Amino acid sequence: MYGLIGKFKAHPGKRDDLIALMLGETPEMLGCLSYVVARDPKDPDAVWITEVWDSALNHKASLQIPGVKAVIAKAMPLIAGFESPQETEPVGGVGL
Repeated sequence: MYGLIGKFKAHPGKRDDLIALMLGETPEMLGCLSYVVARDPKDPDAVWITEVWDSALNHKASLQIPGVKAVIAKAMPLIAGFESPQETEPVGGVGL
């Protein structure tokens, strides 16, 4: 399995818009086992994304899906910055 944890900083006051976009328009993605969007309780502009995939290859391929590209294009104006994503190797857990 392949995991990715990322943190986005929305422009002030745009976090809920970013979250709604990421949850509302995300198409089905082959190999995606888990996709969780979370608010950072200590930072009113931060959003955490936690993903689990069956492979890094399917994650990379998902970035070429037209619907994913469209969500990314709509999200970019809402995003003020990114922290370096962290790759992980999930080994199991509830829901996997």
